Parts: sequence; C-alpha cells; structure tokens
Amino acid sequence: MPHVTTFVVAGIGVVVFHFVNLPLPWLLGPMAACLIAALAGVDMKGIAPLNDAMRTILGVAVGATFTPAVFLAMTGMWPTLLLIPVMVLCVGLVGVPYFRLLWRFDFPTSYYGAMPGGLSDMLVFGEEAGGNIRTLSLIHATRVMVIVAALPFLLQGIWGADLGNPPGAPARDIPVYEMILMLISAVVGWQLFKRLNLFGASILGPLVVTGILAISGFLTNRPPVEAIWAAQFFIGMSVGIHYVGITMAEIRRDLLASVGFCILLILLTFPFVELVYLAGLAPGTETLLAFAPGGQAELTVLALVVGADMAFVIAHHVLRILVVILGAPLFARLLDR
Repeated sequence: MPHVTTFVVAGIGVVVFHFVNLPLPWLLGPMAACLIAALAGVDMKGIAPLNDAMRTILGVAVGATFTPAVFLAMTGMWPTLLLIPVMVLCVGLVGVPYFRLLWRFDFPTSYYGAMPGGLSDMLVFGEEAGGNIRTLSLIHATRVMVIVAALPFLLQGIWGADLGNPPGAPARDIPVYEMILMLISAVVGWQLFKRLNLFGASILGPLVVTGILAISGFLTNRPPVEAIWAAQFFIGMSVGIHYVGITMAEIRRDLLASVGFCILLILLTFPFVELVYLAGLAPGTETLLAFAPGGQAELTVLALVVGADMAFVIAHHVLRILVVILGAPLFARLLDR
C-alpha cells in the first residue's frame, strides 16, 4: 500500500533527523527520506485533502500572531514590498534564458519553470500554455526542496538563528474554547477561499479568519506545538513524493537543470537581502525569509520556528505569489510573440 509506505518512510526520516540532531526534523526529515525513497524507486502516494487540511494549521498559526500593533506596522513595509516585483522580474530575466538556451526547454516550460510562484499555480498555467507538466513539477519541487533545505543552515550560520525553539505551546496549556475557535477558523477560511477560487486557500483563508479573531481579542494563542509538528510532517512528505517515478533521463536533464536554477536563485536573492539589511529596513533573519523564493508553507514553518516577524514575512510572500499569478500569463504572451 503506497500510502502506508509513505508514512513509514516519512516517519523514519523524522527519527533519523532527531537521532543525528539535524535542524527541523519534522519538516526536513520526511522531505529527505521521501526524496531518497523516490529516487530508489519506492512507490509512494500522498493524500491530497489531508495535505491541504494540514496547511490550514499554518494559516491559523500565522493569523493568531496578528494584533492591532502588528496590523498597523504593515503599513510601513512599502519600501521592501516594492522590491518584490523587481526581484520577480530579475528571476524571470535570468531563469527563462537559462532554461531556454542552456537546457533547450520549450518556451512555456522555460517561462513557467522560472517563475517563483506557487507550485500548483505554475503547473496549471504551464500546462495550459503547452509546457511539459512533468518537467515543471520537478523544477518547482526541486526549488522548494533546495531553498528550504539550505535556509536553516544559512539562518544558523549567518544570523545565528535558534532553530530549536518550539513553534507553539503544548495542547494542554491552551484553553479548549480557543482550540475550537482555531478549528472553526481553519475550516471556514479554507472553504470560503476555495469557493471564491482564491489562491493559497488552505493557508490564506484560515489566516484571514484567524487574524480577525486575534485582532478582536478572541484568540491569544497559536495552534498547539503538536499540530504544527504534524503540519511540518505532511508538508515535508508532500514535497519529497513529487520525485516518485523519476527516470534517469529526467535526473540527467530536468533535475540537474533544476538544481542549477536553484543556485542562480540563491545568488539572486542575496543582493536583495543585503540591500534591505544594510539600508536598515528590516532585520537579517526576516529579510532572508521574506525574499527567499521557496514555498509559502515551508517558509512559514521556518518563520514560526525562529520567531520571525510573521506579518513581514507573509506580506512579502503573498505579494510575490500575487505578482507572479497576475503577471505571468500576460508577460508569457508578450514574450512568446
């Protein structure tokens, strides 16, 4: 049974990462174990509705951090927010020629492979434009994998971030009525955004509903640490199993191309991080997490663990995804012509 195999493999990853004392065992452990198993030919499958349900925990966790003071502070973020479209443009100017000229991918695959948007959004747009859906899936899964795997070591090595902090309080310390409110916020926000066909429904919907409750004073706690660990487990597992069925031809071409692109992304990210940090616009940890072109869910986990300014990090990622979703189809048509 592929589903059972997936859980067993992911669980082994958690145990190994705990035993070796590596950072973020609940996130990186399942991710690494499922990747290795997939490359070894192990048949694994995820449970999509359950993965989405687990992402709602992150939306609730972020929304619960909002207070009136945090909400007002977001109005002062415009200098760094203005850099997000510039960064997206730079990524496109480097990424499209990289895939098109060096690796000879067709234009739709090159364009939507280079765009640092959400994995599902880029796969939908790329498939509609005639791109190679398998190649796009590998490119974006690798982007998330490499960025998320590299960031903990960069955060520790450069900024001295403490990745051992528990991302929440134990369930026994949180009032039952708040737990019920969080559960209602997760379900209502997720389904409302899904029905309205808004992007990032499983994270942003619960975030908005929970944020309203937190600002109103009804919520004063994040989800329990056990729930956040569970969300990390499923997110790490879902990234790793994207490599199931990968062939040697895809490893030689698509995977190598993806890793090379990730190196370019990291090199492009650091000038923006240095500019913001040296200009005194934001602390280094928050800046790196806000500008890193990884997955929104995975970077939310990192921000929670290191105790970063959640409003700052999330605002920049939402804007990046929004710029890519709104601009990608338009610029793809212009460039293709």
